[in-house]
Amino acid sequence: MDLSNLKPAKGSTKKKKRIGRGVGSGYGGHSSTKGNKGQKSRAGASIPVWFEGGQMPLQRRVPKYGFVNPFRVEYRPINVSRLQELATSGAIDAGAEVTPAVLIEAGVLGKNDLVKILGTGSIEAGLQVSAHAFSASAKEKIESAGGQATIIK
Repeated sequence: MDLSNLKPAKGSTKKKKRIGRGVGSGYGGHSSTKGNKGQKSRAGASIPVWFEGGQMPLQRRVPKYGFVNPFRVEYRPINVSRLQELATSGAIDAGAEVTPAVLIEAGVLGKNDLVKILGTGSIEAGLQVSAHAFSASAKEKIESAGGQATIIK
């Protein structure tokens, strides 16, 4: 076996229609399988999928309503029960400082996420938690467990 014997596996390739290569090919002649006239018969014809022939496009016909705030700040919520799980599993050291960088390493956060700690569940570990925002109940639970809640900018 050498390079001269190689060929594609049976059924893995399709016969490509080679148009415009003369009348004898079966795909030649004056129109080369493209019909007689019109935009799609011309050279370089490619029409975008969303083009609707000049009629008003669907996205512009559908009514818009409401308001989208371009300055909205979106936080990634993490419950205190999740912090407790991470502390008991060993992903976070008990008594250590919990920052967004530590949560990214633990696989809880994405690289550019802002964190808000929420108060669902309970926490026994005294963690020094630094986050972008805290709910009132989360702050209370962390401090009652002997930890500290610090807001970072």
